[in-house]
Amino acid sequence: MVTNRFIAIFAATLALALVAISGAAGYDKPIVVSSAATPTRIVSLSPTATEDLFAIGAGKQVVAVDNDSNNPATAPKSKLSGYTPNAEAIAAYNPDLVVLSYDASHIVEALGKLHIAVLEQGAASNLTQAYSQLTQLGRVTGHAAGAASVVARMKAQIGAIVKAVPRPKPALTVYHEIDDNYYSATSKTFIGRVYTLLGLKNIADAADKTGSGYPKLSGEYIVGANPSLIVLADGQTTAKLKGRAGWSTIAAVKNGGVVDVNADISSRWGPRIVDFLRQIAAVVKVVAAA
Repeated sequence: MVTNRFIAIFAATLALALVAISGAAGYDKPIVVSSAATPTRIVSLSPTATEDLFAIGAGKQVVAVDNDSNNPATAPKSKLSGYTPNAEAIAAYNPDLVVLSYDASHIVEALGKLHIAVLEQGAASNLTQAYSQLTQLGRVTGHAAGAASVVARMKAQIGAIVKAVPRPKPALTVYHEIDDNYYSATSKTFIGRVYTLLGLKNIADAADKTGSGYPKLSGEYIVGANPSLIVLADGQTTAKLKGRAGWSTIAAVKNGGVVDVNADISSRWGPRIVDFLRQIAAVVKVVAAA
């Protein structure tokens, strides 16, 4: 996992005092921020950070977001890429802060040479880290109260969903389909831990021989595992699943346990994870009652 840190790089002639702040929970690097004014021109190269920034009330400070940031619709989408970032293209927006999810192509160093501060927030592996990133963004952007409100609301909503979901015995099982090549996500991943919150047992866990968290399964393996729920994050449908050899016999297909989810929501760790949890919990209730 990419280490989460705030790196402020300034020219030697820039005489600004530096203040060290404790790092977010789950990370081992300190955050260093300047005593300069709160950033007013933010560029986000992370779809999750974009959602977080707007959720906490920092949207008006965002001047550009990457080409994968599609929520909210009002975000100033650009041609910038978080996967193949270009320092000069980013600098053209005259940002005083760039938020990204990983240091692709050594972009942090490149932006540092241009005296542009960078906040790197890696993929969260659990909700605690997701909350910490929201809190960190709030502190850095001057919206600490907004971030605290979002985190409190998420915790309350998630707690209510988890409390209300039925937990039959034996536990219901789940298969999360990332794509139609049968790549899946285990309980070690962020989305896998969300399923664990709902009391679901992940069929991909036993197949992850390398420990990557994202094993490639086979159709035969999935049919044999007979999952209670199938979560499709790849645009597939129940009708298409029934056309796969043997899949019409799977419990999820027979009992209304197939759910098509928004791939963006299921692959990000921002406030909309509440919507994902609510959608899966509704299907759990249907399957548990079958």
